[in-house]
Amino acid sequence: MENAAPEASLNPSELEALSGYVLNEAYDEMFEAENELHPHYMPLLEHFAALPTEEIQRRKQSADLSFLNQGITFSVYGREEGTERIFPYDMLPRIITAAEWTKVEEGLTQRITALNLFLKDIYNEGRILQDGVVPRELVYSCPQFRRQMQGLQVPRNVYVAICGTDLIRLENGDFVVLEDNLRVPSGVSYMLTNRRVMKRIFPQLFRSYNVRPIEHYTQALLGTLRSLAPEGRPEPNIVLLSPGVFNSAYFEHAYLARQMGIELVEGRDMVVHDNVCYMRTTSGLRRVDVVYRRVDDDFIDPLSFRPDSILGVAGLFNAYRAGNVTLANAFGTGVADDKALYAFVPDIIRYYLKQDPILNNVETFLCMRDKDRQHVLANLDKLVVKAVGESGGYGMLIGPHATPEQREAFAEKIKANPRNYIAQPTISFSRAPCLVGDRLEPRHVDLRPYVLYGDKVTIVPGGLTRVALTKGSLVVNSSQGGGSKDTWVLSQ
Repeated sequence: MENAAPEASLNPSELEALSGYVLNEAYDEMFEAENELHPHYMPLLEHFAALPTEEIQRRKQSADLSFLNQGITFSVYGREEGTERIFPYDMLPRIITAAEWTKVEEGLTQRITALNLFLKDIYNEGRILQDGVVPRELVYSCPQFRRQMQGLQVPRNVYVAICGTDLIRLENGDFVVLEDNLRVPSGVSYMLTNRRVMKRIFPQLFRSYNVRPIEHYTQALLGTLRSLAPEGRPEPNIVLLSPGVFNSAYFEHAYLARQMGIELVEGRDMVVHDNVCYMRTTSGLRRVDVVYRRVDDDFIDPLSFRPDSILGVAGLFNAYRAGNVTLANAFGTGVADDKALYAFVPDIIRYYLKQDPILNNVETFLCMRDKDRQHVLANLDKLVVKAVGESGGYGMLIGPHATPEQREAFAEKIKANPRNYIAQPTISFSRAPCLVGDRLEPRHVDLRPYVLYGDKVTIVPGGLTRVALTKGSLVVNSSQGGGSKDTWVLSQ
């Protein structure tokens, strides 16, 4: 049952701004309860309620122009009206208190530590498989498991150096992990540019909050990459390997390379001789020591993986195996963010760290299990079903919003390939205030913090808050109509 927005303790302009705001069973980032705001949101409401409509529109246009001028876009494939779009942006920041962030930070540090230990184990001794904590067939049947990695010594034992973990908030306000992104996580450039734009169009509001900075992310990333360089390379040459200008995240590749002061390269710019990797320059070949790759395993080396790939570097895996170049992230990390293996991460944490998870998982049904599959097929109208190898909101069924025909078609897919599907309850994850016209309305949000793992764990305070801009939608992916907003973590 929906409740009207609060009326107590608000002035007329604030009430008018909230006239379209309704509360439901989802956790609300701004309201603690009916008629009661979270204290840290009160200055934000006061500020926006005091702005004239034309001033709000002027600042919105200024933000849009800033994104356009910087080329902050993303691509949507398969759309006739064109693929390149300005990344949708909501001007109201999402605010997280210092105490809330402390728990998130501790939970993410615990999680990435355990996942790195898991990857080291399965590609070497395999103790967790022998002990039956994680089913052997689940790991070996994963398309992202790379047998070529077995027995290899990875620099510093760091398999996952860069991680983007998706968090949501349950109805009780607790953060839980929705999924891990351990291969080539994207979106950090939007986090950084959102902050830059926000500080420019609302400088007074930003100064009034004691917001922890995030601008040091690119230098922290550079430091992490340097820490992974091969032995004997004190001044490593680091490059960012991109699939090229037609990739949906190319803006981010160029942005990060520029911010770190490293070369942005494509596969055709690199060559391997005698198991040493080089980049072509106008003055000849220059050795490459660390590759921050934004190319998936399948396409990165046609000699070791897909022979038809033109995006990678022939012989790169052999150079990696010889210890002459480091890749971040390592080959084969995708096995640990398989959506089926996600269900075992709490057990993985307990196994390696002897600790209970600080951040819990969402309840997950594995369709490869007979009992789980029967439950899923009987309750498709209540569940969200996901293909384990898909991302970006693709290969997914949101049962309550699907037609009977769509559910029936998806049931056949599950029966045909149970290993490829997992299901979770339909969660009404938290909603945050968004600016819709000159009114504030709630929209569903998630949070993707970015974790760096090298000689230490670094997590910049905040992350990319993604927003389901369509009213009532639970899909936050930009490819499915979502947008983003700045995330403010308070210092105290």
